[in-house]
Amino acid sequence: MSIVILGIDLGKNSCSVVGVDATGAVVARRTMRRQTLIDYAAKLPTCVIAMEACCGAHHLGRLFAAQGHEVRLMSPEYVRPYIKAQKNDDRDAEGIAEAASRPTMRFVDLKSHEQLDIQTLHRVRSRLVGERTNLINQLRGILLERGVIFPAGRRKLELGVDGMLAQGVEILSARVHQLVGDLRAEWKELDAKIGALNTEFIQLARGDAAMRRLTSIPGVGVLNATALVAAVGNASSFAKARDLGAWLGLVPRQYSTGGKPRLLGISKRGNTYLRTLLIHGARAALPALSQSNTPLGGWLKAMISRGVHRNAVVVALANKLARVVWVALRKEATFDRNYPVVPMEIEAV
Repeated sequence: MSIVILGIDLGKNSCSVVGVDATGAVVARRTMRRQTLIDYAAKLPTCVIAMEACCGAHHLGRLFAAQGHEVRLMSPEYVRPYIKAQKNDDRDAEGIAEAASRPTMRFVDLKSHEQLDIQTLHRVRSRLVGERTNLINQLRGILLERGVIFPAGRRKLELGVDGMLAQGVEILSARVHQLVGDLRAEWKELDAKIGALNTEFIQLARGDAAMRRLTSIPGVGVLNATALVAAVGNASSFAKARDLGAWLGLVPRQYSTGGKPRLLGISKRGNTYLRTLLIHGARAALPALSQSNTPLGGWLKAMISRGVHRNAVVVALANKLARVVWVALRKEATFDRNYPVVPMEIEAV
């Protein structure tokens, strides 16, 4: 029995394992706990270990790589077509092993501890921002039921609530007044936690050369730079700049058949968080870039003059920024804000 590819369907406690030989025949089929799996892999001759890129896969992948194995992580959506008949854990592991043998399969790079740490910070910050938004919406609803209305905007609501708590409003009962004060205190606590994470991101960006290069790109701030480096590293898994934009779901979704191309809205595939950050960054940078005398500014002016919807221009700019990000990471280039005006020169990246 010679295992060439070991397919693993990861679980919280137990994992299903299927080993195949050079001909693709199944030669081993077992279910074991995680620690038993690690010990089992350590006794195997060097082989390919395939897993879906899910929670815990990067940790196990680093352990298997340290044992000398070749680790191949794949997106679950690419594994699904290789699962035959009824779905169960053994079938999933067998499909993972078969998918890993395909020469055209796309694999996910193993993330380092530092990348996972940065991703964790972003996820915690995203949760805190969501909690703050929910709290603000609830606070507006409470005050609206009492006839107290503030203009739109977080800062205006913040000033209005602080003034109301300081002066006192007769329309509010003593208990509701106290409750609003408690909500405002919770709001301040969330602001402090989010601010601390923002400061940590700034320090991370200052100490990393790749992140500093990314922050030189218009529309790419500290949050974008740290999240992109944590997600794609040096972008070595993308052969071309356009591949990064496609991976982020910033390109049109194609539904072509019979030789007739048909392009729909953007695909919205890949990392939603990264795509959101890039789109917001592009929206913030659009006014200044569209007025600049640069190839990028000329490209934006041409789209605006053709009557392209502003949201479409923003998404197109976000896709362009993703391509520039690829150049900055892959070729270690810094964005030059004063590059000469050559029509559509930016298309090269």
